[in-house]
Amino acid sequence: MDALMNAVEVRVVGSLVEKQMATPEYYPLTLNALVNACNQLTGREPVVAYDERTVARALESLREKQLVWQVTAAGARVPKYEHRLSEKFHLAEQETAVLAILMLRGPQTVGEIKGRAGRMYEFAELAEVEMTLESLTTAEPPLVVKLPRQPGTKESRYAHLLAGEVHVEELPAAAPRADPAVLEVRAENERLAQLESEVAALRQQLADLQQQFIDFTRQFE
Repeated sequence: MDALMNAVEVRVVGSLVEKQMATPEYYPLTLNALVNACNQLTGREPVVAYDERTVARALESLREKQLVWQVTAAGARVPKYEHRLSEKFHLAEQETAVLAILMLRGPQTVGEIKGRAGRMYEFAELAEVEMTLESLTTAEPPLVVKLPRQPGTKESRYAHLLAGEVHVEELPAAAPRADPAVLEVRAENERLAQLESEVAALRQQLADLQQQFIDFTRQFE
C-alpha cells in the first residue's frame, strides 16, 4: 500500500493504541502524556526523543487523515487525543494489538508478537497469532507483510505497511535471542516504565482536578 504515515505518525498512533488497550483508565492522552509514551525507553524500537512540537505536528497531520481525534471533556483544561486506527481499517481487537506491536517495535516474529502483546491482547497460542497475521496480510489493502527469512535465523519476521513498502536491506538484523536473565530484566524495566507512565497520568489528572476546583471557587468570589 502507499505510505499512509511517516515514522513520527506511526509512533504516535502506535503509542495511542498501546495506552488504550493496556491502560484504558488513563486514555485518551494529553499531548504531554503522549510525548512521554512516544519516548519510552522500553517497548520501543528505535528509542526516540520527540519534543511537543514534533508530536503536535504529527497529530495535526493525523487528524487530517482521520486517524486521530481530539476530545475535550467538560471542565478539562487541556484537550486529549485518541486514535481511530481500528475504525479506519475495520480491525478486530487482536489485529489492532498486532499492528501496535509492529508499529512500536519494528519487524517481529510470531513468537515475539505473542510474547509482547500480552498487555494489549492475550493470544492463547501461536496459531492465533498466525491467523491474525494472515488476516492482516490478505486485507485490502494489505496492512502487514511477511519478510524474507534472514540468514542465520529460523523464523521470518513480519512488518506493517502503514508507512509504505518495507525495504528489507534497510532493516536492522534480527537480534539474537537473549538469555533468560536478560529477558527478566527487560520485563522488570517494562513494568517500571508502565508505573512511570501511570504516575505521570495521575499527576495530570490531579492537576486537572486542582484547576477545576480553582475555577469552581472563583464563581463565589
